[in-house]
Amino acid sequence: MILKNKMILVTGADGFIGSHLVEFLILEGARVRAFVNYNSFNSWGWIDNLGKETIKQIEIFSGDIRDPNAVKLAMKDCNIVFHLAALISIPYSYLAPDHYVDTNIRGTLNILQAARDLYIEKTLITSTSEVYGTAIYVPIDEKHPRQGQSPYSATKIGADSLAESFYKSFELPLTIVRPFNTYGPRQSARAVIPTIITQLLAGVTEIKLGAIHPTRDLVYVKDTVRGFIEIAKSDFLVGQDVNIATCSEIKVGDLAQKIIDLINPAAKIIEDKNRLRPANSEVERLFGSNHKILKSTNWTPTYSLNEGLTETINWFSTKENLKLYKHDIYNL
Repeated sequence: MILKNKMILVTGADGFIGSHLVEFLILEGARVRAFVNYNSFNSWGWIDNLGKETIKQIEIFSGDIRDPNAVKLAMKDCNIVFHLAALISIPYSYLAPDHYVDTNIRGTLNILQAARDLYIEKTLITSTSEVYGTAIYVPIDEKHPRQGQSPYSATKIGADSLAESFYKSFELPLTIVRPFNTYGPRQSARAVIPTIITQLLAGVTEIKLGAIHPTRDLVYVKDTVRGFIEIAKSDFLVGQDVNIATCSEIKVGDLAQKIIDLINPAAKIIEDKNRLRPANSEVERLFGSNHKILKSTNWTPTYSLNEGLTETINWFSTKENLKLYKHDIYNL
């Protein structure tokens, strides 16, 4: 499928990955409608931080993914939908599971229903590597069992299952996109890499972290969004789920030390018990297979971890970007 001149809706466009995806779709020559979360401040999230020329090319739609009427209206006349809108913080899901059910499951159902009613050509549903839980085997391929180790992951498993049911029941043309641990500019401070970087850039010498023994498969955000785009272009992945992964892993502690060495080698890591997940909820190992995406698309990861971290640190080092983050507060 060629994306040029297609009308494309991106839900969650105001977020971290969504805002990068919007930029890349415009470069592809697509016509982009950005679904942003309605608020009384008229904030468009990270869309506000894109260049003026880029913003001019975006059609903004403010709404709530939980509202089926708004969702259907936003999807009218669209050819393709990238559904990224979700609540994603794991710690907050312990406190507000009802909110996660409403947003992640009901929101996805709204997308699926509207896609069916409006005969959308292709819908991409965003999943997460968290649905796999702690690796039973590695590398984790798309056949790996799903394990709901947090309310967040449980709701994403539910959303994935709904999407699968719409493909099997109604032949709805969709693909489930499953990114592993994406990082880069604009990421929320709830994630480990911005947490480390913002503390270091603020001059903190004792870096507060939760568990440092788990491993993660880290994908730079530009590689992630290129994965989304290549999956959308592919004619071979309808009705399937697809990992976006590097097929590698690094311990959180080793990752933290790598960032410390790049910014302030004198800093050290200390454990903050408030940041620890319940023992059975912690995902101990994530190491994803990218065999399917490599075989079925033109995608390959282009950023090494060092290159991605350097670009991320440079972005956070800009004063106007760093001031958007509160390094001294644990962001759920």
